[in-house]
Amino acid sequence: MKADEPSERPARRHPLGAARRAGLVALGCLMLALAVVGAFLPVMPTTIFLILAAWFFGRSSPRLEAWMLGHPRFGPVLRDWREHGAMPRRAKWLACGGIALGYGLFLVGARPNLWLALAVAAPMIACAVWLAMRPEPKDI
Repeated sequence: MKADEPSERPARRHPLGAARRAGLVALGCLMLALAVVGAFLPVMPTTIFLILAAWFFGRSSPRLEAWMLGHPRFGPVLRDWREHGAMPRRAKWLACGGIALGYGLFLVGARPNLWLALAVAAPMIACAVWLAMRPEPKDI
């Protein structure tokens, strides 16, 4: 057989390929479930779990990815994120509010010393600043 001739045998998938794909689909479903829970709980984010679900589905199931991107409720948010890194203002406010609430609960619950409180505050503040700096969708 010459190098440019197609093979007679069907392509065989590596056994880990199917397992990896199933694992990514399962993680996508988990992220989607967490996003649904986050839609009803004010302290739990929704957008990040939708973004993660779309990422997992994009690497494992084109059908599920297309369903998410075409969904009338969260499809536009995902497309804005993918195309422009954009987040709606409301999502930014909710995310930063969740960060602040989480930090407040940490302070009350853990009662950390000053250095630990500052060590935890620094990345949380960095995340909030990064979120606040994300562009907003143009079609609001």
